[in-house]
Amino acid sequence: MTKCAILILPLPPSINTYWRANGNRRFICSAGIQFRKDVASLVMLHKIESFGTKRLSMTVKLHFRDKRKSDIDNRIKALWDALENAGVYDDDEQIDVLDLSRGENKKGGECFVRIEELSGL
Repeated sequence: MTKCAILILPLPPSINTYWRANGNRRFICSAGIQFRKDVASLVMLHKIESFGTKRLSMTVKLHFRDKRKSDIDNRIKALWDALENAGVYDDDEQIDVLDLSRGENKKGGECFVRIEELSGL
C-alpha cells in the first residue's frame, strides 16, 4: 500500500506576487511568508509524515475566491515551495505526476492537495 496525504490549504499566492526583488536580492513577500507559515501549521496539525526522497504524484484543485481571471499554473510553485518548507518532502523535483485543476469558487479561496507515493520508481 502506498503512502498518501490529503490537505485542505489556503489558496496559494500567485507566483507574480510571491517573489519580490530589491536590486539583485530576491525574497519571498509577506503574503508568501504567511502562506508558508499557514501550510507548516496545517501539516503539523494533521500530523503529515514526510515522504522523504520518494517519487511523488500530486493532485491539486484550486478554488479561487471569485470569478476574476486567474492562471492555475501561477499558483503551483508557491504551493510546492511551502510544502517542501513544511517538510512534506525533501525537494519539489520529486513530483513526477501533477494533476492540476480549477474547482468551483469558494469564499476566501481554498487549495485541495493529495500527495501519493509512486510505487515502482
